[in-house]
This record gives sequence, structure tokens and C-alpha cells, in this order.
Amino acid sequence: MRRDLFTSEHDEFRLLVRDFVKQKIVPDYADWERAGLMPREIFGAMGDLGMLGIALPQEYGGAGLRDYRFNMVLQEEAARALVTLGTVRTQLDVILPYFLEYADAAQRERWFPGLAAGRLLTAIAMTEPGTGSDLAGMRTRAVRDGDDYILNGAKTFITGGLHADLIIVVARTATDPENRRAGLTLLVVEDGMAGFTRGRMLEKLGCKVQDTMELNFDNVRVPQANRLGEDGAAFGYLGRNLPQERITVAVGSVAQAGAAIAATVDYVKQRKAFGTPVSSFQNTKFELAAMSAEVEAAQAMVDRAVSELVEGRLSGADAARVKLFCTEVQGRVVDRCLQLFGGYGYMLEYPIARLYADARVARIYAGTSEVMKLIVARELGLS
Repeated sequence: MRRDLFTSEHDEFRLLVRDFVKQKIVPDYADWERAGLMPREIFGAMGDLGMLGIALPQEYGGAGLRDYRFNMVLQEEAARALVTLGTVRTQLDVILPYFLEYADAAQRERWFPGLAAGRLLTAIAMTEPGTGSDLAGMRTRAVRDGDDYILNGAKTFITGGLHADLIIVVARTATDPENRRAGLTLLVVEDGMAGFTRGRMLEKLGCKVQDTMELNFDNVRVPQANRLGEDGAAFGYLGRNLPQERITVAVGSVAQAGAAIAATVDYVKQRKAFGTPVSSFQNTKFELAAMSAEVEAAQAMVDRAVSELVEGRLSGADAARVKLFCTEVQGRVVDRCLQLFGGYGYMLEYPIARLYADARVARIYAGTSEVMKLIVARELGLS
């Protein structure tokens, strides 16, 4: 179906991204999967082309365009080439908004040029062992000591933690028995600070190119100058960015589901069973037609949500609806596509196997499907 979400600027950017993905990512992607991360230099190459600084102000080397649709193009073009840019997506879609909204003038001078150029890489450390989606139950603590905070705790499932130069750590700086959500603060830990160490790089079922780390903080002295926003206000900050984070997951889910269908169509046209192309079987036609209709519906939903996001009108409940629907569609579609590959679909040499493994986490991170249902239920007045 015709999409009217993008302008000519987005179309030009899409061509730039498509060429970059084809030339700089696809040829080496298998090596990155084996290594378990994207090489640091790829961020610099993207920075040189202006891909990382679109939302950053022009005075710091960015384009000054606070338009999520450019981020969307990056995800769609990666999926089209049957690769993912998970660490880039996390930096641009999840982490950068905190710097843009809450960095003061001095922090902008220190960090924004490096962020735009791809010389400074980021991570955000929220999840802790045993807490999962319960941010209010956070145990990492930071205690004021003069002009510094003394930070202690551990974080897990941290995307991009291996290369990160700047890590936004969510820490408890105060406790209010009447309000578990109060007293959380955003502190930027810099690579090399005494007491900050990286733990294991975790092995995952999918998303192999997206390094995922454990991080430890042992009496790390973080200057007050590295605090983002106000002391104790982090829970509200995190809540305000969640709609974009969840839409980002939905965008990737729809793009990857569409890529799975395209790869499956190509495969069934070439593959024969009982001397006949698999594409000629009625079941194959019906399955792919039904999946195509589902993905078109999900695409319309996510495009509408992105329009609302760009206009500043997207509600948390609507973002939850979109993430819930699109990630569940992705799971169903990729599973059915793999089935049409038969035994070969289970072999990692075929991209459908990677798409299948990558898809599973979409229903977990940025809030599980169950949490999305609770959010929607509350909006319906169901307490």
C-alpha cells in the first residue's frame, strides 16, 4: 500500500543509507556475528556521513532535525538487507533523547560533538539482576559526597556496553517509603572512571551483532557535573521516552517481518518439492498472502504511530498497543516463514533462521507483551 509518511529529504537519506548498508555492512556482517558486536569504526563511518547527528544541533556538528522518521529509515533499510543495527538503534532511539532533553550547556559542549561524529558511543544502564521491568525496585545506589556521587551497584543486559564511552546509569539517590518511584537519578559514568568495570559479554539466542554486557560500579566517584537533569527525577524522564523506545521496537518488528516475507517468496520460487516449485502449492500461496495482509496492517499502524510521535501526540497507551500488536505479528510471521523453508529454515546459513532468533526478544525488551497489556488495560479503566 502507498505510504505518505516520508518527504523527499527522507527519500534522499534512504538512498544514502541503502548504499552504506550494502557497501559497509552486508559484506562483513557474518564476521560481526561471530565476534558478537559491531566494530567501533563503523560508528565513525556513519558519523562522517551525518547519520548519527541528525537530531543534534548544528553548532555541534549535527543537522538539527528532531525527526524520528530518519531513525525509522535506518531500521527499515537494515532490515531490507537482512541485517540489524541494534547498537546504533539503541544509541539514536533510546539513549540520545536523554542527552537532548536533559544535558546542560556545559555537557552539550563536552559530549555533543563526539556523539555527532561517532567518536563517543553510549549505553544506558537500567536493568539489574532480579529487577526486570520493575525500575522502582532498583538497588544501585548513589550517595552525595560534596560535589560528587559515590555510585555502587550492578547492571545487566546492557546493549553497547563494551564500546561505550558514556553510560547513563539509573541509580537511587533517595528513598521515599510512600513513593517507590521517587529518588531515581541519571548519572553519566565515563569510560575509565575508577571503580567502573565491565563484566561478562552475555551470549544470547539472537541479536548476535548487538553486544550485551554486565556492568559493575564499585565506589565510582561521579561528579555532579555528570548528572543529567534534576536529582530524583529520573523515573519521570524514563517514562517520557518510553513511547519512542516502544515504537522503535515496533518499527523494527514490522520491517523485519516484511524482510522475512520477501526472503521466503524468493526461496519458495527456487525450491522444488516433488518436482514442483514450492511457490505453486496452494498452502504456500495462502500462507504468504495471509502474512502479507497482517504485515500491511501492522505497517499502517506503526506509520500512524510514528506520525503521532513526530507531532508530539503519541500516548503511552497507544505506544503500548502498537508494540504489542507489531511484535506479536512479527513472531507469527517469522515462524510461518521459517516453516515454508522446511529443514533449511533451521540452518543458520539461511537468513530466516537469524530473523527467527532475533524476533523473540521483541516481545520482551522495552516492556514485555504482558506489561503492554497491563498499560492498555489501565487506559480502558480496568484496575
